[in-house]
Amino acid sequence: MIRVLLADDHTVVRDGLRHVLERAGGFEIAGEASDGATTVALVRAMPAQVLVLDLSMPGRNGLELIPQIKQEQPSLRVLVLTMHAEQQYAVRAFKAGASGYLSKESAGTELVNAVTKVASGGVYVSTTMAERFAQSLHEPVDVLPHQRLSDREFDVFRRLAAGKTLSEIAQALSVSVKTVSTYKSRILEKMQMPHEAALVRYAMRHGLVGDDEAL
Repeated sequence: MIRVLLADDHTVVRDGLRHVLERAGGFEIAGEASDGATTVALVRAMPAQVLVLDLSMPGRNGLELIPQIKQEQPSLRVLVLTMHAEQQYAVRAFKAGASGYLSKESAGTELVNAVTKVASGGVYVSTTMAERFAQSLHEPVDVLPHQRLSDREFDVFRRLAAGKTLSEIAQALSVSVKTVSTYKSRILEKMQMPHEAALVRYAMRHGLVGDDEAL
């Protein structure tokens, strides 16, 4: 029996994940969390083999949580399950310590295999993401402007590019508007962009934000 923890801020998503795993058999849902703080508390309190982790939750995002979780519970395997299908997010997740990366659109058909593979000590990447990784091997190795950003800065950058206001971003991340404004200034400086409109054009040109993506 594989013990699994679920961390996602949407109840309907957690219910769906639970249903898929319990219907497959061989899995026990040991606990659930809805934000960064409760995820850390859950990991500390409930022994498990796999944590299915959403990247975009209130408070600290998944990319920030993974290193702490791996430091506190080295044996706990982390499977990222997210709306972010971009390769850049996957790369950051694996560098942070994740063992698998799966988009939510593929969860219905790939979740059971992904959790099983990760729990056994393997690494799981969906077929679509594996193809993107393979294609990236032929791209120039020069560091792009957005790759200079920290994980939190990259998150804020994508929200800005998606048209979110500073107040909306602050509320989603559980920080002050002043903090988001500081992040925005750092992003513009690091990426050497003159204004927010340039960030939007850059994000669209590099496919870093989708029209149908909820941030």
